[in-house]
Amino acid sequence: MSAPRSATPVPWDLSFLKVGALVTGAVAVVAALVAGVVAGWADAVGVLVGALVVTAFFVVSGVVIAWAGRINETFTLPAALGTFFVKAVVLFGVLGALPEDGWLDRLTMAWSVVVGALLWSGVQLRWVWTRQLYYVTPPAPPGQATVPPAPGGTATRG
Repeated sequence: MSAPRSATPVPWDLSFLKVGALVTGAVAVVAALVAGVVAGWADAVGVLVGALVVTAFFVVSGVVIAWAGRINETFTLPAALGTFFVKAVVLFGVLGALPEDGWLDRLTMAWSVVVGALLWSGVQLRWVWTRQLYYVTPPAPPGQATVPPAPGGTATRG
């Protein structure tokens, strides 16, 4: 039986967060303008708040999971599930506190969250499908072989 891996040297790539936020922002602005003209400005605010909620949820999840993965890769699933639970409880509280007939349309916000989650999922899928992801550390290019670390902990290039 081997010891659990800890402190992975490979950095977690969170570049999908920027792409997801930009795509969501662009779609939300257009959708809010359309909703504002067609259904009213309470609906437009609902679209923008829904997009903000989804973006915040994906950013928080990405950062927490990457942080947990840097500590030990086996912590990523518990971190993801725990973060999801906390976010769901917070969202439930916030939605319960919103007035039914207030400054934003809750139904429009709910649909914006659904559409935003699907949009973010599509961004993540495309990000994964277009990246070269390695299951193991790739070998060094020819002529760039590395020497294993010395007992002092420093590696030298050969």
